[in-house]
Amino acid sequence: MIYTVTALVVLIIMFLAAAIRILNEYERGVIFRLGRVIKTKGPGLILLIPVVDRMVKVDMRIITMDVPPQDVITRDNVSIKVNAVIYFRVMTANDAVIEVENFLYATSQLAQTTLRSVCGQVELDEILAEREKINARLQEILDRSTDPWGIKVSTVEVKHIDLPQEMQRAMAKQAEAERERRAKVINAEGEFQAAQKLADAGSVIAEQPIALQLRYLQTLVQVASENNSTTLFPIPIDLFRPFLNLIGKKESV
Repeated sequence: MIYTVTALVVLIIMFLAAAIRILNEYERGVIFRLGRVIKTKGPGLILLIPVVDRMVKVDMRIITMDVPPQDVITRDNVSIKVNAVIYFRVMTANDAVIEVENFLYATSQLAQTTLRSVCGQVELDEILAEREKINARLQEILDRSTDPWGIKVSTVEVKHIDLPQEMQRAMAKQAEAERERRAKVINAEGEFQAAQKLADAGSVIAEQPIALQLRYLQTLVQVASENNSTTLFPIPIDLFRPFLNLIGKKESV
């Protein structure tokens, strides 16, 4: 009698161990009964029929997947290496288990081929300058392709673009030439503005000759403030013109 009770207790414990499953808050269990899907359960305590039922757990959290560097030839025939990172999550556990054998591997392979395809359709300058546009195109294509698997791709970001050494040197020369061009343009604009101001000043002096004398006195003040041993004072001929006229009148008399 004691052996019978002990055996019954052991069987009950084994049955409960095989039947009871506990799923975390972020997990869902797809239940197969005799090979057919009956429902998705979780989270919490799950009871299964041993031998008859089988459960496949699916993580419903956001998954971060790194896309390894891909060799890409851009539309302008530049060979580069591009890698990216994608963020996605399972929205429908049934589809993620039934529609695809391994949704993680399938998503990774799809992301790699899509990255090569999209980057190969644009030029290098567009990849470098318009990453947001490239990211949006990648996200749209991946989200549309993984939708039948019950997966939602929320974000795709291009992380790094590895350029050949020859292209890096060429871009450095281009950037240096662009900076020199801007410096020359800025210098020319400064000379043009200075010439305009000088022309305006000449017009004012032509209308008001006394302004030239005031400018002359101001220049003398500036020269006198320097600690020089010798100071030259240029004297305009206009100052002596009244005296010259007076001398000329006396000689004519």
